[in-house]
Formats: sequence, structure tokens, C-alpha cells
Amino acid sequence: MRLSAAALASLPPGIDKPGYDRNQPVGVVHLGLGAFHRAHQAVCFDALMAAGACGWMICGASLRSPRVAEQLNPQDGLYTCRVRDAEGERRQIIGAIREVLVGPDDPASLVAVMAHPDTALVTLTVTEKGYLLDPQSGTLMLDAPEIRADLAAPDQPRSVPGLLVAALGARRAAGLPAFTTLSCDNIPDNGRRTRQAVLAFAAALAPDLAAWIEAEAAFPSSMVDRIVPATTEADIDALEVVAGYRDAAMVKTEGFTQWVVEDWFSDRRPPLETVGVEMTDDVAAWERIKLRLLNGSHSALAYLGALAGHDLVHQAMAAPGFDGLVNAIRDEAEPTLDIRAGFDAAAYRAALVRRCSPLNRSSAVISRAGSASSRP
Repeated sequence: MRLSAAALASLPPGIDKPGYDRNQPVGVVHLGLGAFHRAHQAVCFDALMAAGACGWMICGASLRSPRVAEQLNPQDGLYTCRVRDAEGERRQIIGAIREVLVGPDDPASLVAVMAHPDTALVTLTVTEKGYLLDPQSGTLMLDAPEIRADLAAPDQPRSVPGLLVAALGARRAAGLPAFTTLSCDNIPDNGRRTRQAVLAFAAALAPDLAAWIEAEAAFPSSMVDRIVPATTEADIDALEVVAGYRDAAMVKTEGFTQWVVEDWFSDRRPPLETVGVEMTDDVAAWERIKLRLLNGSHSALAYLGALAGHDLVHQAMAAPGFDGLVNAIRDEAEPTLDIRAGFDAAAYRAALVRRCSPLNRSSAVISRAGSASSRP
């Protein structure tokens, strides 16, 4: 039996299922519908609607391959999020995704969804390359083939800047407010950079539109952290054995999750703080906390662990001396941080230890030593 809306009622007990009305309006369009979004942002919107918020269903868009659409659309957008950590394994059916579009197949339909009055938020996980910014200057690469093509045919956009500008232009023409564009990619100042790319494209296309976007549209920055390893066919087969249904779109992840969002919105604002998202006016301070307490110590653990002959991070963490090394690095880093209100450094550090613990060896955090793989 393949997972679908019709199959929900016959699923075995012990699996959390969406209890909210999935026919409510789509309020979010997500560009780059990969496993990370399904194990992170979509889980937050699922929790938001489970708590009673309305109008935050997601229309996902693949900007490359139709593979994710072929996985999710036959399942009515439903998929399993398997969380595994030292406390055990939990499985939950996530219902926040309404449908998946394939951008290259029908860009006009994708633009129309973003331009719809119900859409208030466009989120992105398109990788750093998707923004088409020059690595040295940070400016939009106007000579990139994708940008040149979109400027020549703006009604059939393929690039991320082209899609966003087309949709914002359609909203302006219809007298609608600009949606909020929220980057969730691993890029410092990702909101500012997204805004820079969009404004540069709009200025090259229609300066009056660029002025409207600059005045009306919000581009908050964000920071994300959750490890989401690739799902294998063996994972899908194993889920079918224990749960009795086949889920081609399942994702697996660790128990830890973090999302920090700059509180700057140009349209309806989802109450994400009610489901554990940290809303702030200074994402950069949270990025420094993560980079210095997590990434720095994790890289040292990975590289030195490899030199010491360990294949996996949790093995290095369990070896004599490594826990002391990690704690010393974090002790040295902590005084350099601007600790934010609501941040508990001791609890955060304890969570980092659990993420690299041998007890957590079956979770996503068993990255290869020498290849630190947490997603900042």
C-alpha cells in the first residue's frame, strides 16, 4: 500500500498523522523542495497548522528534476518524517505540502501560485548557486545564461531571481502586497543577498518595478540547523516492513532542530514562534553562536578524529581525550559570543554533545570523520 490521503485511516497506531484540514489555503510557496525542507521548514508549518493556525499549506516547486513531484504528488503531498536519536525512533506523517510543481515544465503556473492573493511567504532552499551571485563581488551575474534568458523572456522565467521578480511584478500589477521572501540556505546574510539578486534583476528588467520591490518587499535572513541524510531504497523498504505502507518521499533526521528567522515580513506573518522558531532582529548573532560552538568544534573533532584513525564522528567523540578537546574549544569560544536573550548556552552545549554521542550512532549525526556535515 502506498501512502496517500485515502490510506491514512488504515495506517497502524503509533504513527502521528495530520489532524488538521489539509484543504485550507496555500500560504507558502517553497522553491527547491528537497529532503532538508521536508525535514525542517515543512515540519514547522505542519506543527503550526496542527496547533490551529490556518492558511499555511505549502506548494512546493522543484527547479530541476521532476523526481520529487513524482514521489509526492501520487501520495497527495504526504510523507513520513522519521526522527531517530538516543531516545529512540519516532515516525510522523507530515501533511503540510499540498502539491509539487516542476518549475521548468510550467514556469507560468509557478509564477501564478506565487502571485496568488493567498500566498504570503516564499521560502527557498536552492543552494548557494541558485542565487546566481558572483562569488567574489556578491553581485548578480547578469551575463549568466539563465539570467540573460529570463531577461529576454520574463514571462517564462527559469532562474530564482527571474521567478521571484515575475511573481512580485504580477502582484504589483494586481494591487496585491509583496510576499515575503525567506531564504533558508546556508549563506551568511542570506536575506540581504537574496534581496540584492532580486533588485539587480528587476532593475535590469524594469526600474520602476525594482523601486516598488525595494520599498515594499521583505527579505528576512534566517539560520537553520538540522542534519538530514539522504534517504536510500533500503530506508524505504525498511519503513514498509515495519509500518505496512510504502513511502517514496520519506525523510530521516535527528531529534535536534533549530530555525532562527529575522522578524521582517511584508505580508501576513506566520506565528512561527509558537512552534519553537526563534524570531529575532539579529540572525547574525545566532549564526556566530552556531559557527563557534558547533561548527568549529565539530570540524576539529572530525579532522583530528580522522588523523587518530576513527571513521565516524561518534567514534572520535567516545575516544579518550576528545570530549575534553571539544569542551576546551567551546569554553574558549563562548566568551566571544553576544549571547542573545532566551539562549541557554549550557543547554545548547549539552544538545551538541548528544548529537555527537555514541548513543546517537543510528541517527543522522554519524557523519564521516574529516567531513563535518551539519547543515548550518
